[in-house]
Amino acid sequence: MFRRRSNKTMMGAVVLAASVGAMFVTQFVQVAAQERPALLFQETWQQAEEALGIPMSDHRSDNMYYLAGQSAVTNDALELGLYGDRSGDVTAYAHEGRIDLWTGLVGSPVAVTLKHRGSYLDLTGLARVRATVRTNNLHVLHPVVKLPDGTLLVGSQTIGTNGEFLVTEVAFGNQRWFNLDPDEVASGSEVTAPDLSRVDEVGFTDLAPAGGHGNAGWVNISTVEVYATAVAR
Repeated sequence: MFRRRSNKTMMGAVVLAASVGAMFVTQFVQVAAQERPALLFQETWQQAEEALGIPMSDHRSDNMYYLAGQSAVTNDALELGLYGDRSGDVTAYAHEGRIDLWTGLVGSPVAVTLKHRGSYLDLTGLARVRATVRTNNLHVLHPVVKLPDGTLLVGSQTIGTNGEFLVTEVAFGNQRWFNLDPDEVASGSEVTAPDLSRVDEVGFTDLAPAGGHGNAGWVNISTVEVYATAVAR
């Protein structure tokens, strides 16, 4: 037998439907607001003839090397930062059809960063750095940021690829951060909840001195992509 619903029941159903609809709208807005920032910049590196030189390292061969410096940067909007007592021995090599920065001759810990000339980087939320890297033996990479006041921080994320070039991503809100000495590239005290909404430089560090050519300990940093929101300087 057909029974007619009461107005009260129908009103409750309407309210429930409206609530569910509002919930889905809210979730949609939240998801849309959390979309990953677009690619802000990319660096692919290059070998410049004017950079040919002889590293200081005792592990060097008799050949000339492409020493890494600003001439290794292909993007005119970017500046290369090299930190560490022996960071001048970072070299540019060709592997797998790409150019990468190699630390094999660097006899100290080293950090490699990129700075956008026109803007700071907002590395909060879904900002990411994606890079093709290779690490060998016991060496690993950690993410590095430089704050506007000059403070260098190293993240707790460890990146190891066991001798293969692999694409890796770095998120910035899911790890611990520590002070990093710009000369010795040694980690110091932990920094709680650093403000990463205005970052001056971003990159990677190898906290161990390298061991030379062959199957020694070293790292390569190839193509770097930064997905972040630009903040005016």
